[in-house]
Amino acid sequence: MNTTVKHDAGGGGPGARRAPGKAGTAAKETGCTMSLRLTSPAFAAGQSIPIDHTCEGSDVSPPLHWSGAPPGTKSFALICDDPDAPGCTWVHWLLYNIPGTTGKLREHMPASETLPDGAQQGISDFGRCGYGGPCPPPGRPHRYFFNLYALDTLIALRPRASKAAVEKAMQGHILGETSLLGYYQRHR
Repeated sequence: MNTTVKHDAGGGGPGARRAPGKAGTAAKETGCTMSLRLTSPAFAAGQSIPIDHTCEGSDVSPPLHWSGAPPGTKSFALICDDPDAPGCTWVHWLLYNIPGTTGKLREHMPASETLPDGAQQGISDFGRCGYGGPCPPPGRPHRYFFNLYALDTLIALRPRASKAAVEKAMQGHILGETSLLGYYQRHR
């Protein structure tokens, strides 16, 4: 589910179902259209996430590539979650303060609180920093959204922040957003 995002006050891109408050305020001021795009060499949009990137495999993060960052991007934030988890939207990965000059994350990112480039990792619903791959209960496939936000600032949070804290800190600073959707169905 890669999308072209038009800057608007609603932040009405793919993350809108979980929009962090008044996201899009900074984008509204620019009045421009941009095409932030997120892809993965590991899986195509709307397709199954390979087992290596799940709890049934090596549980390593997939490689992600993006382009089309809007002018003025100072940093990126990435939230990967599963809205089909029983009882809640399960957070699988939370990264913020990814440098604005970055256009990719390599496969198997380390689980450290702060990465060598200064990016910071928040706490997932697994209770730890770093990527935790799809691990749904047996049954129907679950959807996994990799939501990327282009921000006009660095987020003033320490490592190990919660999704709610990151979303609050992003309010009014989102220049653009896009999403990559993958599916996973447990095999055992």
